[in-house]
Amino acid sequence: KNRMTDGTVVALSRSSTHTFRKDRKEELQFTEGHGIEGDAHAGKKVKHRSRVKKDPNAPNLRQVHLIHEELFHFLSSEYNISVQPGFMGENVTTAGIDLLELPTGAILKLGNEVTIQVTGLRNPCNQLNSIDPTLMSRVLQKQDDGSIIRLAGIMAIVLKGGKVQVNDYVSVELPEGPHNPLKPV
Repeated sequence: KNRMTDGTVVALSRSSTHTFRKDRKEELQFTEGHGIEGDAHAGKKVKHRSRVKKDPNAPNLRQVHLIHEELFHFLSSEYNISVQPGFMGENVTTAGIDLLELPTGAILKLGNEVTIQVTGLRNPCNQLNSIDPTLMSRVLQKQDDGSIIRLAGIMAIVLKGGKVQVNDYVSVELPEGPHNPLKPV
């Protein structure tokens, strides 16, 4: 198997309603094909409001939202923006893995039980500017050539359920064959 450097779960968060910030938890229960128990974005079909408007029957490729803690350090050092885990709506905050460099289909094992599969990049929304008026522009960077760099984390689906706790290990398995870069989902 193709392996990458392992990392750690540094924070877990969830919200039962469509609030932007999520409450920190010491552990979360993941359910196969569904997502995180008690989180508003759990389900087999799409739950993000903007996605539901487009097609309420679309599969939910955004069951779990992950952000690497290193993004918070970058925002603080480069732009003096203070962000804490859960503030940007993510469920799992990791350390030690460059999530944005993972290919589509990468497998993450969280702790001893849970397996998730990366589906793509998070496409951030303007609610980020409630944290700082410039945050959206910092994590959704428009380049001179018209391309966009998205830094606001990745999305995944749950392949195998179980409990995940803060400080659990995260291991990465890369898919076979050519790797496809992440695209917004």
